[in-house]
Amino acid sequence: MDGIIVEKANRIATVTLDYPPVNVLTLARYAEITRVFDEISTMDDVNVVVFTAKGTKAFCAGLDLQEFLAATPEEDPHRASIVRATFKAIRHCKVPVIAAVNGPALGAGCVLAGASDIRIASEKATFAMPEINVGRCGGGAHTGRLVPQGTLRLMAFTGEPISAWEAHRVGMVEQVVTPRRLMPTAMDLAGVIAKKSPIGLRLMKEALNRIETMPVDEGYELEQQYSTRLMMTEDAREATRSVVEKRAPVFTGR
Repeated sequence: MDGIIVEKANRIATVTLDYPPVNVLTLARYAEITRVFDEISTMDDVNVVVFTAKGTKAFCAGLDLQEFLAATPEEDPHRASIVRATFKAIRHCKVPVIAAVNGPALGAGCVLAGASDIRIASEKATFAMPEINVGRCGGGAHTGRLVPQGTLRLMAFTGEPISAWEAHRVGMVEQVVTPRRLMPTAMDLAGVIAKKSPIGLRLMKEALNRIETMPVDEGYELEQQYSTRLMMTEDAREATRSVVEKRAPVFTGR
């Protein structure tokens, strides 16, 4: 698909934004990303996604401001629904999504990373919510899942970026690496996840998404229900047998 490179190997899908020079997002590009992640959700031969961007200037510089200037307030609810669909497609992708953030993730770019399951950042990456600078609100719901309220409000009220290391300190980023190590690190992690049970990964991600905002006791009860569903599968039995027999599991996705 034009502007997005999708590659598959060894049960890993790599999705690469390629909108030079800084991967800004038009409505058409939002829709492309949505279609890609919705399609991946239907793929039985993919267990994990590595989501990254091409170039060295930015992971994603956010909304295309030229397109935004041409929009009217009357059009905004429709535009907003297209944007929400993109972040929903990533967050609720049936398999885990690892964001490999190679450079600045600004506005919508910050949310693309935030909607992913795991974030690995280059030392050159930064994260910002500059909506206040362009007359917008947004990003707080997704970014606020990952950072303390003080950090969220600092980012939202100032529009100033935080470094990859600060993002790591506050819990937004799981790992910071040199630019050269970014993709090898992300692919190594993806390789570990790709070897897990396909049905186990899908049920676990769905469960984790559902319990995230629930009270602990209710969330754990729901999680146990998912565990019972998983226990009924051939993969779950194979996982247990492989541990007992001290061998690598052979999963069938059933």
